[in-house]
Amino acid sequence: MMDDLRRRADAFAALGDPGRLRTVDLLSVGDMSPSEIAAALGMKSNLVAFHVNVLQDRGIARRVRSESDGRRSYLQLIPEAFSTLALAPRPVEGRVVFVCTANSARSQLAQAIWADHSSIPAASAGTDPGERVNPGAIAAARRHGIPLDEAATPRALGDVAATGDFVISVCDHAHEKLAGRDDVHWSIRDPARIGSAAAFDDTVVELRSRIARVASRLTAA
Repeated sequence: MMDDLRRRADAFAALGDPGRLRTVDLLSVGDMSPSEIAAALGMKSNLVAFHVNVLQDRGIARRVRSESDGRRSYLQLIPEAFSTLALAPRPVEGRVVFVCTANSARSQLAQAIWADHSSIPAASAGTDPGERVNPGAIAAARRHGIPLDEAATPRALGDVAATGDFVISVCDHAHEKLAGRDDVHWSIRDPARIGSAAAFDDTVVELRSRIARVASRLTAA
């Protein structure tokens, strides 16, 4: 774990230098010789050589010999270098459970949106369940083509959560009431406080954006 963290930290440190980042930008399009990099960046050859050595040492780029002139070499990016900079997906043994206070809007919408992004089952619950799903959430789901179960009844977290579930709180009240029993917290404002269609639409947009980013970070155990 610590070795992987150190490897990633070293790679990010290498990319933190403007000269090396500009070099990586060039190599993201195609392979280039050190002299071509120097000409493109207006950089001295000895500085290019330094940057190239760092990128090689950190496993970000490699040299390949020219098939035409063996004295010449080209630098190319290592495709796996960037895919391995991200954290490894987190295993989820059970479901993803979205929690808000009333389980009437944000958590219901999140559960419905999740199905478009992941095969991991999802559920929703509330710390203080309301009587019904908010009509504003139902209307927003219709506008955005989200298959929200309009007949769903808000449920308490204690009646929904099971061992192995990955709990995501989508409101501050729920997060603070859970006091660390959630795995992840998203601070999303309650659209019902404003009540407008725009407020619910904004909630849908934010949930979709967050779910699109996080779904790929979770994997079924």
